[in-house]
Order: sequence, then structure tokens, then C-alpha cells
Amino acid sequence: MNRTYLLAGLAGGLVAGLLDIVFAISFAAWNGTAPVRLLQIVASGLVGNAAFSGGAGTAALGLLVHFGLSIAWAGLFLALTTVRPAIALHPYLSGMAFGVVVFLVMRVVVLPLSAFPFPVTFKPLATTPDLLSHMLLFGVPIALAARWAAGRPVALA
Repeated sequence: MNRTYLLAGLAGGLVAGLLDIVFAISFAAWNGTAPVRLLQIVASGLVGNAAFSGGAGTAALGLLVHFGLSIAWAGLFLALTTVRPAIALHPYLSGMAFGVVVFLVMRVVVLPLSAFPFPVTFKPLATTPDLLSHMLLFGVPIALAARWAAGRPVALA
């Protein structure tokens, strides 16, 4: 993979991760969960219940895990575009579809196999905004970065 693809994976992952975590923190705050607690919840996937007694340190770990996963997902998407270049031609559609895949894989595979100490649920009032966030704020920026890496102009509309 060339330097442009690596840069696109990093940029796409960081932008998608930033938009996703800002949404998650805002949504959690709306529901009464402090930002540090939300980031500890993210870290709990790695260290289980110990995340909740680790203070700011485990919150920082949660942020690191979040961005690490975001960059990894972006790398996967970019790898897919090298196998199927047509994916990069339609970044809004492919990005939204990728967001759905990420949402489902995280909820159905990654969280249940991790140390995450809570049951994974699909309550409509929480699931719907989370799914839309993954589609629009996570998948689309990654797909736009991939389109840029493929040497195609990126239009925001």
C-alpha cells in the first residue's frame, strides 16, 4: 500500500473517530453519563470492570482504544478499495454501508468477545442514533478519505 493510502487511512480513521467520539460523548451526556465514564466504558472492553476504578488513566486508555479501532477500520476499508476500486467511486453509499457493518460487527462480535462487562442491547431509542452515527459520522468520512486516496475528487454534497 502506498503512502497516500496510509495517510488516507490515518486521516480517515482520525476524522471518523473524532466525529464518532464527539457524538458518543454528547449523546451520553444528554443521558446523564459523564465523558470520563463513557471513555471508561470504552476501556472496559479491554480491561473489564477494572476500567471503572482507574480514573482518568482508564478514560485515556478508552480514548486510545477508540482511535486505534477507528484507524484499523479505516485501514480495512482502504484495503477493500484496493481489491474493489469501485467502492471508492460512491463514498456516501459505500461509507453508509460500511458504517452499518462496523456497527453490527462491534455489537455482535467484538463487544461480546471482549471484556465488556455489560450485555449488548438494541434498544431503539439508543440504537437508532448510534447506527446513524456509525453510518454518517464514521463510515462516510472513511469512504471520502478512500476516494481521495484513489485520486478522485472529493465532493461534500
